[in-house]
Amino acid sequence: MQSFKMLVGGTLVDGANSMDVINPATEEVLATCPRADTKQLDQAVAAAKAAFPAWSNTSIADRQRALNKMADKIEAHAADLSRLLTQEQGKPLDNAAAEIEGTVAWFRHFAAQDLEATVIEETEERRIEGQHRPLGVVAAITPWNFPIILMAFKIPPALLAGNTVVLKPAPTTPLSTLMFAELVHDLVPPGVLNVITDANDLGSALTAHPDVKKISFTGSTATGKKVMESAASGLKRFSLELGGNDACIVLDDVDPQTIAPTVFQHAFQNSGQVCIAIKRVYAPTSIYDELCDALGELARQAIVGDGLEQGTQFGPVQNKMQFEKVQGFLDDAEENGTIVAGGDVPEGPGYFIPPTIVRDIKDGTKLVDDEQFGPVLPIIEYSDAEDALAAANASPYGLGGSIWSNDIDRAYELASRMDSGTVWINNHTELSPGVPFAGAKQSGFGIELAAEGLAEFTQLHVVHVPLR
Repeated sequence: MQSFKMLVGGTLVDGANSMDVINPATEEVLATCPRADTKQLDQAVAAAKAAFPAWSNTSIADRQRALNKMADKIEAHAADLSRLLTQEQGKPLDNAAAEIEGTVAWFRHFAAQDLEATVIEETEERRIEGQHRPLGVVAAITPWNFPIILMAFKIPPALLAGNTVVLKPAPTTPLSTLMFAELVHDLVPPGVLNVITDANDLGSALTAHPDVKKISFTGSTATGKKVMESAASGLKRFSLELGGNDACIVLDDVDPQTIAPTVFQHAFQNSGQVCIAIKRVYAPTSIYDELCDALGELARQAIVGDGLEQGTQFGPVQNKMQFEKVQGFLDDAEENGTIVAGGDVPEGPGYFIPPTIVRDIKDGTKLVDDEQFGPVLPIIEYSDAEDALAAANASPYGLGGSIWSNDIDRAYELASRMDSGTVWINNHTELSPGVPFAGAKQSGFGIELAAEGLAEFTQLHVVHVPLR
């Protein structure tokens, strides 16, 4: 069995304790993982704090080179990282490989950025500059659905800006992150990057730590609220990418057979465990039956299984707690709607739930109103597109959404009024490191990715320079 260590102060270390990591496809122990205690957490933060003065004074070119070297290491070990990611997370191997490939691209993107001062005003009398200075120690907390690429939303911009980092992955998917730490630990000075693992018991201690100056968190809305509370006492900077209940509004001018495969993929990618997945579909009466039938047929054809097996399209739900939660949504679907396809949980080991399509269900039910974060998709019928938009906007969440139409002008007009951080037309879930990503309402606070996301890891420093 492969061994894993944490990274503290430039040294690969054992945990004060250990914990088992379960393969969700087999429910067997995949590996034993180190588990930090509060003393090791304090050591990691202290190491990051001690490393900050020197790292923040390195040149931007040196930081860019470090990020490119990290990208090289990840790329060179992509096959091993992909296999480990599939084993601990459950996603099919080709999807895991795509996540690793995306991570490399994310690192390289930020390695090409800079933080040059911008001239805000320049006259004969004065020049006003805006400079971006690092904040200090950043606590980066990542979830279990995309543990590697969501780490790449945080680590590259944080390090490029001159911060030091304590990274804490989710306890059910820590292994690929620990492997990353082992690969790159000697590419930056000791303490610049620290990685600790826990059993979901150190998050509050990390976010409330007086020496942490910025929190970058991706996870549930409920936990995000707790992070905000932790940040409040020290007025820490924070960015939160939280839950979503993305609405897909299909207009009456599309061909259901044409759009169904794309809608299906954006709903069930990673077995629906995507923060910006399509989680509810609003379809007009005129094409409602045909769209439900088309999506149902795709669900029946889906190949669900161990992500390491050739041909698997959808893996298991990642952990037992989420598996049981999604089963509760199936119960709600059976009570308040009609299950078109799926709905049966197979016997045997593994947290497997087949893609499930639910029709004849309405707003106000658990499956429609809550974030299911699993492979169960409700299709809600509507007669007026304005009613569908109002229902989509009524959610407390506002991460993403999409409008599907052959009339781009009509779709654009509706998209402009959808209350979410990102809206796609005839697409969904597409992200790029150069495009800002931010949630509205209870789906988040702050910005990730692009120049705006990089700036979130800095303090704006305005300098007024008299010229005469």
